[in-house]
Amino acid sequence: MGYDRSVYDSVYQILNGRRLQAEQAVERRRTDFYRVEPRGQEIEHELRQAGASAAKAVIRGGNVKKNLDQLKKRSLALQDELKSLLARQSMAPEDLEPHYTCPLCQDRGNVDGRMCSCMKTLLKEEALRQLNAETPLQLSAFADFDLSFYSDTPNKNGHSARSIMENIFLYCRNYAENFDVKTSESLLMTGKTGVGKTHLSLAIASRIIERGYGVLYGSAENLLTKLQDEHFGRSSNDTMKSLLDCDLLILDDLGTEFRSNFTISAIYNIINSRQLTRKPVIISTNLSIKELEQSYTERFSSRIIGGYTRLPFCGNDIRQLKRIRNS
Repeated sequence: MGYDRSVYDSVYQILNGRRLQAEQAVERRRTDFYRVEPRGQEIEHELRQAGASAAKAVIRGGNVKKNLDQLKKRSLALQDELKSLLARQSMAPEDLEPHYTCPLCQDRGNVDGRMCSCMKTLLKEEALRQLNAETPLQLSAFADFDLSFYSDTPNKNGHSARSIMENIFLYCRNYAENFDVKTSESLLMTGKTGVGKTHLSLAIASRIIERGYGVLYGSAENLLTKLQDEHFGRSSNDTMKSLLDCDLLILDDLGTEFRSNFTISAIYNIINSRQLTRKPVIISTNLSIKELEQSYTERFSSRIIGGYTRLPFCGNDIRQLKRIRNS
């Protein structure tokens, strides 16, 4: 799965911290045990010597079986003696070993060259944490989407804002539940400010991350500012790689950024590159289709109009309605 580099860095820091904590803890237990039972340290030293002697016995040859049987008998006797000493201190042999959070990978994050399940879980948790920290709202969920804020009065076509938004809500929820980086389509959420575009895009992100995919969310303005800083040498990060590699990219508030030749070119490069690699994008914007055509290049507009499923949001500003309802 594709995650932002900062997510991986944070997870490796967590794993290293866990590993260090486990190894420091076992050293403290060993020190305390040896202080009251010094014979325990001697036994462990003798057990290590027995192991080395066994290897030498195999190399030297001769009556290997007899020598190994004697060493095995000696080792078992030492282990029994060590268990007795430990029991006297209400301890077990396991207390002299590190207690890793994940015994499978010993908090390294990988097993035999493959990512451990504990690291996959940490990546999901950290991606959610960063997503929540960077959004202007607390992380939104489908369960929190309140359709009662939309009018149920039919328009001239016989459709109410509530019925339209209910269909969009169900579509977004189904999109998240069935997301597949290879087959899911890109979405264009249009509509005026405050009608739920950010809420539903974040709800999609949250659910998709829970399912193990990597999601990068950001406002177009913030992401383009990062790209400009990197392009002109003011930062050494590689935001473009993250934008192109993540499983799902969510560009919020497209059209609010300061537009220049650089930003227009960068947006086209992102959209075109992800379309070529068949990686989905969700774009939310307050601009109409006509305004998008006027604000960006014809090539960009054709990519969006021809390759994205449009979700036209409607209704009144929910934030204002919430303030009125809660006042």
